[in-house]
Amino acid sequence: MGKRTSLYDAHLRLGAKVIDFHGFEMPVQYRGIREEHTSVRSSVGIFDVSHMGEIEVQGEGARLFLQHLVTNDVERLRVGRAMYTLMLDETGGVIDDLLVYQLAEDMYWLVVNASNIADDFAWIRQHADGYAVTVQDRSDEVALVAVQGPEAATLLSSVAEVDVTSLRPFSFLRADLYGGSSIISRTGYTGEDGFEVYASPDVVQRLFTSLIDRGALPCGLGARDTLRLEACLPLYGNELNRDITPLEAGLDPFVKLEKGPFIGRDALAQQRQAGLLRKLVGLQMDDRAIARGGYPVWHGEKVVGHITSGTLSPTLGVPIALALVDASYAEIGQPLDVEIRNKRYPAHVVQTPFYKRPRGNRPS
Repeated sequence: MGKRTSLYDAHLRLGAKVIDFHGFEMPVQYRGIREEHTSVRSSVGIFDVSHMGEIEVQGEGARLFLQHLVTNDVERLRVGRAMYTLMLDETGGVIDDLLVYQLAEDMYWLVVNASNIADDFAWIRQHADGYAVTVQDRSDEVALVAVQGPEAATLLSSVAEVDVTSLRPFSFLRADLYGGSSIISRTGYTGEDGFEVYASPDVVQRLFTSLIDRGALPCGLGARDTLRLEACLPLYGNELNRDITPLEAGLDPFVKLEKGPFIGRDALAQQRQAGLLRKLVGLQMDDRAIARGGYPVWHGEKVVGHITSGTLSPTLGVPIALALVDASYAEIGQPLDVEIRNKRYPAHVVQTPFYKRPRGNRPS
């Protein structure tokens, strides 16, 4: 039996199909991936993401330590703000991608992927020597739901007793929910406007039920994956791992080589100077064949890369994929072939992201 979040019983009551996901028993879908996906794009959906990890770094040396630990510039953070960043090994390979929240002048949360909680915690503690910090894993104390879609702000404001509509993207506030403290941040993993709510398991159970009663559609990991892929948001283990650098994955905006030394910086600086040999690109299949992770990508009689993620886009109605390919085949319009069950199917490189939400759905 895998780990269960505090919402496990609620998932069963709602008829969810539950699967093992990195050791957690999680809902992959309820009514169906397409309906759940469409609900997030058009109105509002709610996801249980309590399997994510929260690692607390506290102390007078916390900011200096995080500058050394991650690729983005933590000096730009302020209390009430969050940022996306990456944690690398010395070769520039990605240990994890994560969010950093500044909770107080000397306190930060690192929100990490479920599959990496134990390894990340060990890595962070290992590299904390010499810094005036304490590192604690808060994952089992914190539950988390994501409320995503163009109606998310209105719906969440109706139960939170605070106006979340004025929150800027990657900002957060503290609020009282059902008698307990919570953190509400304007963040998400769907390409839509939305929020993530961190609170105790009891509070999150009540919030989950209340928002569904008020019209939010419960959504599983299947829709979460199709939504993030349309928006070209990377998934650790697919687009990111120890063998892929953030530069190859196209995450340059979150790598601040100029900020000073951090783990993996020298390797990235050398890679940038030498030029990338591989690039992550978007592919659209020329027919209805669906590419999946691991499938070879060909140019003529040469394998030039592999698919990292692929699906039939519910929004666009065409098969899309991300692929890591030799840099010389990464130009927009480049024709390529994807090998699917020993047969090759034509595709071409397209502009990413595949989907951008309409301007009217974006917070100001």
